[in-house]
Amino acid sequence: MTILGIDIGGSGVKGAPVDPAGGELLAERFRVPTPQPADVTSVVEAVAEVAAQFDGFDSIGVTFPGVVVDGVTRSAANVDKSWLDAPAARLFTERLGKPVTVLNDADAAGVAEVAFGAGRDQSGLIMMLTFGTGIGSALFLDGVLLPNTELGHLELDGGDAELLASDRARESEDLSWEQWAARVERYLRHVEMLLSPRLFIVGGGVSKKSEKFFPLLDIRTPIVPATLLNNAGIIGAAIAAGQAAAGPGGQHPGAIPVDAAAPAAHA
Repeated sequence: MTILGIDIGGSGVKGAPVDPAGGELLAERFRVPTPQPADVTSVVEAVAEVAAQFDGFDSIGVTFPGVVVDGVTRSAANVDKSWLDAPAARLFTERLGKPVTVLNDADAAGVAEVAFGAGRDQSGLIMMLTFGTGIGSALFLDGVLLPNTELGHLELDGGDAELLASDRARESEDLSWEQWAARVERYLRHVEMLLSPRLFIVGGGVSKKSEKFFPLLDIRTPIVPATLLNNAGIIGAAIAAGQAAAGPGGQHPGAIPVDAAAPAAHA
């Protein structure tokens, strides 16, 4: 089975066909800029443009930077507010003419890392964090996804954590790696206090520069960079779409292990 994975990011919408059994991209990624404003109509068309570059796939997985419940987008922190309560799975399915599964972008990246990357064969409570435009989170207990955690919005120093410790904050405030690492450390220690995870997996574009800030972090929990890098969202979306096709339609990821056909919201 070939599945198309599409990852909606803050700066780009990218996709590629994926072998969900092996977690491998079957063609070179195609990317278009994320529309500005990133309203529903514009983003649906951008996803359609990416999908039009490929053929031979059976279904499609799409990531979204916000909470997704039963194919409906319930939050829109870093995209246009027209996405609030939008029936995303139905809209994508109608536009693309194939079954579409939609899930949170950090959840998708985590699904990929647990299936094929840094979280593979790890037991206990594992936390994937993506540092980019915001801070995305994905939580797994013994390989089971607990969807839509949105722990990037925890309060830190009296404000929203992602406004202080995201990679966008590092760039926009022109922070040194030492200054930014101090903020990330405070955030990770707060998460440790609340959840006591066994492992942090760090994704997002900044994961490629982990050697610049990992040594500066003084935390108890082991921390590793994501291994699938910018392909994680695409691969995780495809895995979720494959699981949705294999299991009962309409079930969200979670409740059963991700490698045992835990499907995402499906139209």
